[in-house]
Amino acid sequence: MKDQKILQILKKVKAIYTNDHFVLTSGKHAAVYINKDTLYPHTRETAKVGKMMAEKFKNKKIDVVVAPAVGGTILSQWTAYYLTKLTKREVLSAYTEKDKGTLASASESVQLLRRGYDKVVKNKRVLIVEDLTSTGTSVKKVVSVVKATGGKVVAICVMVNRDPKNVNTKTLGVPFISLGELIVKQYDPNNCELCKQNIPINVTLGHGKKFLEEKKH
Repeated sequence: MKDQKILQILKKVKAIYTNDHFVLTSGKHAAVYINKDTLYPHTRETAKVGKMMAEKFKNKKIDVVVAPAVGGTILSQWTAYYLTKLTKREVLSAYTEKDKGTLASASESVQLLRRGYDKVVKNKRVLIVEDLTSTGTSVKKVVSVVKATGGKVVAICVMVNRDPKNVNTKTLGVPFISLGELIVKQYDPNNCELCKQNIPINVTLGHGKKFLEEKKH
């Protein structure tokens, strides 16, 4: 049974929303949403999450913790901080940035190591961290850029996995763990049960506003 302490932390900061109609980062629709941005202002709780991640990898000789910007950057910092304390050797933190270029959609974007972080990662043992995962697309992109830069990906650790059946070590091709699981039924926007029931899309949280604007055009 997965340790669900992480969900208690998220509930404490009121980051979990249910019984609504949300558009996730992946573009899929769901009735449950985790607003990780509600967590990050609470530094004590965010630090706890970083410590939980660090404790799982304190014996893996991690050199650098890498995460996709923006939210993952905060987790990368805290995880590296606690790994440094636990191992008594400096563990660095870096992050990747999204680059859509001329591509048509966000799903086709790539993650890049800018600001000299490619040199930080090269020939190093890397732990990739992320806040939430629904499809694993974002972490796959981070794995690709770390490997292309010459880093060795030791593992991936996410705060909450929303689809353990399809996002796991086997599907990602890299050792993968999550601090907790919150299985959420996700719908393709072209075949969404919530849309069929005419449940209004939440435009305050998630990507509902952008979805509706694109749909209009």
